[in-house]
Amino acid sequence: MAPPRQERRRRLFPFHAPEARRLAALFGVVYFAQGMWSLPNQTITISFKDLGFSAGQVATFFTLTTWPWWIKPAYGLLSDFVPLFGRRRKSYFLCVSAAAAAAGMTLGLSRSHPYWWLGMLAAAMGLGLAFSDVLTDALMVETGRAHGLIGAFQAIQWSAIYTAAVLVGVLGGRLAETRSLGLAFLIAACFPLLSFTMASLFVHEKRARPDAAAFRETWSAVRAALGDRPIWVVAGFILFWTFSPSFGPALLFYQTDTLGFSQRFIGVLSSLGSASAVVGALIYAPLSRRLPLRRLITLSIGAGLAGTLAYLFYRDATSAIAIELVFGAVGMVVQLAFLELAAKACPRRVEGTFFALLMSVYNLGAQGSQVVGGYLYDWLGFTPLVLIGAVMTALAWPLIPVIRIEAIEETSLAGRVQTEAAR
Repeated sequence: MAPPRQERRRRLFPFHAPEARRLAALFGVVYFAQGMWSLPNQTITISFKDLGFSAGQVATFFTLTTWPWWIKPAYGLLSDFVPLFGRRRKSYFLCVSAAAAAAGMTLGLSRSHPYWWLGMLAAAMGLGLAFSDVLTDALMVETGRAHGLIGAFQAIQWSAIYTAAVLVGVLGGRLAETRSLGLAFLIAACFPLLSFTMASLFVHEKRARPDAAAFRETWSAVRAALGDRPIWVVAGFILFWTFSPSFGPALLFYQTDTLGFSQRFIGVLSSLGSASAVVGALIYAPLSRRLPLRRLITLSIGAGLAGTLAYLFYRDATSAIAIELVFGAVGMVVQLAFLELAAKACPRRVEGTFFALLMSVYNLGAQGSQVVGGYLYDWLGFTPLVLIGAVMTALAWPLIPVIRIEAIEETSLAGRVQTEAAR
């Protein structure tokens, strides 16, 4: 048994194996690039507001451009069954990262941005990032389960994405103030090239050929998993949680029209919330290895409820800063708890495909919540939106016993033991 000090050090920095450190670096860079994808969003929102769009209409636009994130299982199946240039992961990684950069550069160099042209190329950029996300998550779930590092890997990923969001907030606010949409896309397009470089250096795999026997074996595992009750219960739980009406573009409308904040200050607020979220992710890495997942989920719902109700006091610059600082970290812990539940619910041998499925559900619910939240804001105003969101959040508590979280954790642990024994 390790000495107490050594055990504490292991919990605080769990990436001791070279493979774990290499993958942690890869995951961090890829997720940082994903975070930079949102750099143009504030400029898009305020530009559409200038044209007379409502909060609900702006949220609908973002929903239309995020459709590639709803079909993520298709990318997992494609990379599993159809090797590209003799590789199942690396070749796809390089191609989709290059495509995302090309779409962003095209928008950056365009002199005008008509609605459908902007939507089409923004979706193309999202397609490249969503595909690379699936490839990254497949490695995360497979390796994380084998080493007991799912929570720690996810903490690295989301620390990186929110570190990018700090930069997005500061820089995005300045770009929104000057309505510099082309420049925003040019900057965002540079970061998929970082993913391209990391994939070329850090994704190691043997050459592969289409294998009919492997296809049948994996397809049998997929079919068996489709009849697995826990995966669908978790999917429904995640959809219910994320679909709770949220703020999205509605918050920017409230900040601009009611509170009179400048676009630059709104960007600074976003950065503060993102910096706080990074702290939350760093807290979650050791926390996930100390507390049972059911307790984390129970506490997370309570924290989510408190965070939602806090927006009733979002009345001026001081309260806005306080709420962003406190509940940025809380929101990150909540999010990571639900993502860990999703990862541990994935059936063995098809982890990548089913984690992608659950993340598609997560993304669809989150985007749908912004659309609903946008129209509720248009119809009812900010305070009723906060109260409705709080009620929906609280209704997740009675669903916890249905999930059987302890059984999911036991199954995940058994899979880890079998993987280690196989090695």
